[in-house]
Amino acid sequence: MRWPREVPELGWSRGGDRRVSVLAYGVGLGFRAVGERHCVGARGNVCPLGAVVPGRSTGGRCAECARLDRAHSVAADTMADDPRTYRVYLAWFGPGMVKVGITGEERGAARLREQGAVAFSWLGRGPLMAARRTEEVLRAALGVPDRIPYAKKRAVRGQLPGPEERAGAVAELYARAAALEGRGWPESLERLPLEVVDQVGVFGLDRAPDADADPAPGRSVREGGTAPGRSVREGGTAPVRAVQELVDGGVVAGRLVAAAGPDLHLAVADGSVVVLDTRLITGWDLTSVTRAAEATEATGSDVHVPLIDIGGGGVQGGLF
Repeated sequence: MRWPREVPELGWSRGGDRRVSVLAYGVGLGFRAVGERHCVGARGNVCPLGAVVPGRSTGGRCAECARLDRAHSVAADTMADDPRTYRVYLAWFGPGMVKVGITGEERGAARLREQGAVAFSWLGRGPLMAARRTEEVLRAALGVPDRIPYAKKRAVRGQLPGPEERAGAVAELYARAAALEGRGWPESLERLPLEVVDQVGVFGLDRAPDADADPAPGRSVREGGTAPGRSVREGGTAPVRAVQELVDGGVVAGRLVAAAGPDLHLAVADGSVVVLDTRLITGWDLTSVTRAAEATEATGSDVHVPLIDIGGGGVQGGLF
């Protein structure tokens, strides 16, 4: 899943055929997994082994393809001569969950949406190595991690404080970071003013699950266009379960009510909300399940894959 703009997109491929589906809140989405899960390859190249990969792997790659993919990433520090301008950001994911990171300036806030950052502010801009050095200085001085597991982000996503508290947390982190200017902060990094961007509305996290209910549940994914008008209501139902893995014949179907990072929040037949980490679907052959009713007839439920409690760590009775 990608976030090039303020709506999520799913990319699909079969052989040389590639397409993109723009997702919309309130619209039904459903599929059935078929066969085995195979490595997705690296950097646009097919895995030479056609390796089968574990269902619970969020990487979706065999060990060799994962190594090749990371070897050409900014995170691996193998692109020191990259001439592009980079930005340093301060991201807030929930109470006590903040991080410092960098992203290419031309990408805008796409990286923050991909990570599921609830609120953020830019801190500075400059050459790659200056941005990387600032990132390292801030991590050490402020005691913030370089990454936050998605499981932790999900655990707090349904119980976020109000917008003033969210903005205040980012502003406090910005003040602490700005105070370090001149103390290890590279001179080639230009400091940017505080401007808190709140993404709760973008992610649909302040919507009730029945907001904008799709009058035509036969539509599984909307091609093109953007999300429909949002009648945002406070107090959306917090998700309590997440898909642990897909299995051959397993069905996932529901109505998209929110999305953050790689996660889709799906309202399902029993009235609850289930989270699907889209990193788990890479490498699977998927067939369409266009109606929740079709999924229910086939499986007795509209979600028939292993689920796990969000924040609990235990599988809830196998298949649902």
